[in-house]
Amino acid sequence: MKNSCPSCNAIGMSPFYEVKNVPAHSVLLMPAREVALNYPQGDLVLGFCQDCGFISNLAFDPGQHEYSSRYEETQGFSSTFNAFHRRLAIYLIDRYDLHNKTVIEIGCGKGEFLNLLCELGQNHGVGFDPAYVSERNQSPAKDRIAFIKDFYSEKYSAYKGDFVCCKMTLEHVQPVADFVRTIRRTLGDQTGTIVFFQVPNALRILWELAFWDIYYEHCSYFSMGSLAHLFRKGGFDVLNLWQDYDDQYVMIEARPRTGPAKARLSAEKDLEELTAAAAYFAENCQTKIEKWKQDLQTLKRGGRRVVLWGGGSKAVAFLTTLGIQDEIGYAVDINPHKHGTYLAGTGQEIVVPSFLKEYQPDTIIVMNAIYCNEIQQELAGMGLSPEIKTV
Repeated sequence: MKNSCPSCNAIGMSPFYEVKNVPAHSVLLMPAREVALNYPQGDLVLGFCQDCGFISNLAFDPGQHEYSSRYEETQGFSSTFNAFHRRLAIYLIDRYDLHNKTVIEIGCGKGEFLNLLCELGQNHGVGFDPAYVSERNQSPAKDRIAFIKDFYSEKYSAYKGDFVCCKMTLEHVQPVADFVRTIRRTLGDQTGTIVFFQVPNALRILWELAFWDIYYEHCSYFSMGSLAHLFRKGGFDVLNLWQDYDDQYVMIEARPRTGPAKARLSAEKDLEELTAAAAYFAENCQTKIEKWKQDLQTLKRGGRRVVLWGGGSKAVAFLTTLGIQDEIGYAVDINPHKHGTYLAGTGQEIVVPSFLKEYQPDTIIVMNAIYCNEIQQELAGMGLSPEIKTV
């Protein structure tokens, strides 16, 4: 296992959480139950850097990566998420006058956010992601966007942008310091280019004991402070740090540094809290895991039909960490591309919401509470009123 911090290179990361044999991918489409049950596995050993607050999976093996068009990461079928995405795009366009500019997105997925930036600001774009699927892009701006089905690297340094964004991708990269320095080198003397990154919020995960938000693809975890430290060390000035989406995401806005480093923002000073949160997680997470096991056993003994709502990474982490098999029958998802596929590791079929009219579940476990209103409206439209539990 690695022992040096991938962010600041300090030696002696402290392990504080471990789960063996988890699926190496959790949103890769599994076309058959046997494929899902036998998908390659890896170990989770989260280590905490006491120098900068960065958290990394010390047992991570990048050779397990399988990013392709089978990687179904999009949240774009949710009205709740789409409203957030649009609000974020408008904020960035207004703040940085992104009109008739060139926008680059690293890890653009299916292209939804880059499409929005180009539609709303009349911008041109370049998106990098091996999981991009051109046939699914119906944006009126797609003719102004070049999509490259590859990982971003210095070989693409000829692509220059006025704005560079990277959403929900950095957590999939373990050599994070190398990655940020690569971006700084490719920018060169483009000191006016704004860089925007969005990552999951590690502090929320730790304080909420959210073991379902820890999975193999996410080998790197950040707070506002550790993210800012990474960018400062990589040659950037930090312009803004904030949290959004019910504090699930951390956002950073930065630009290439040209002189002495600017003073740290107050939001960066969270190392003491991070240290306490990691200790709290280590001391209390197993109790929460055991409580969920007991609750699900109680539901099973009572003959209740239980389904998960959300057939993505949270569901896979939740079930595999708990060692769940037949206590839960199905996972529901509104993404039609997931229907008829299976959850990696435990093999539950992912079904269309209308399936519930026939199945008549007694309990639905919602994998992300921010979608509860959206889910309850859909259930009410089907005449269903099961018990709703949130993780």
